[in-house]
Amino acid sequence: MGSFFHRHRGLTPYLLLAPGLAWLTLFFLLPLAFLGYQSLQSGSFPNYTFTWEFSNYAKAFTDFRPQLMRSITYAGMATVLALLLAYPLVYWIAFRAGRWKNLFLLFIVAPFFVTYLIRTLAWLNILADEGPVVGVLRDVGVLADDGRLLATPVAVVAGITYNFFALMALPIYVSLEQIDHRLLEAAKDLYASPAQAFLRVTLPLSAPGIVAGTLLTFIPAAGDFINAQLLGTPQQYMLGNVIQSRFLELIDYPTAAALSFVLMATILTALLLYARIVGSEKLTG
Repeated sequence: MGSFFHRHRGLTPYLLLAPGLAWLTLFFLLPLAFLGYQSLQSGSFPNYTFTWEFSNYAKAFTDFRPQLMRSITYAGMATVLALLLAYPLVYWIAFRAGRWKNLFLLFIVAPFFVTYLIRTLAWLNILADEGPVVGVLRDVGVLADDGRLLATPVAVVAGITYNFFALMALPIYVSLEQIDHRLLEAAKDLYASPAQAFLRVTLPLSAPGIVAGTLLTFIPAAGDFINAQLLGTPQQYMLGNVIQSRFLELIDYPTAAALSFVLMATILTALLLYARIVGSEKLTG
């Protein structure tokens, strides 16, 4: 075997890539191609016919435009909120927690030991009309006496933020943990204030973690449907809810497949714009 690789050194990279490429082709590219084929069909279950039915795609911008816009809006809000909450927390863990770092990181990851559905159902109790959160907000006047959080965009965005919080926090923590503390000491020696040291040293060096965290949070958040299903009403449904309903309840596979491609294309476009505007090269430059 060793002599074979020695004689065919040029083939070695391809042989090493072959298992991964085969897996990717079998479980991603082929299903994606079939989904694209199905999105251009017409008819009703089970008699679908391939007719180049591009009108299936138009429905995303006519019949389901509110849900599409809501998906991007809720995902964007959850991503920004997760960033604002995660950065100070992991900053403190990285620079102030000392020997307790691993314990606090465990607290961040611990919710992932519980299934996604159970974590979301827990928010039904947290945000319930007679729960402690609503009670406190009513007492301080933030909510009216008959005000509520459930079945509102606030509940949906809060659920999405919570469920994907660790995906934002961990990449940022890794970037902060890798910062050489001597750079911060050098900034102090050059009479930089703590704010200046943070803005000119810490923040730029942690930018790759911010970019990774926002991508890991925004992508699954845009396709989520569980939080809107459980914490909201049809008025808060996202495109993922429509796709889920079309696939599993209405058995409208062509429309569901087309909406899936539209959602993927929308997410990809948003990510390309994000990378162009605040990509890691610009943040670190």
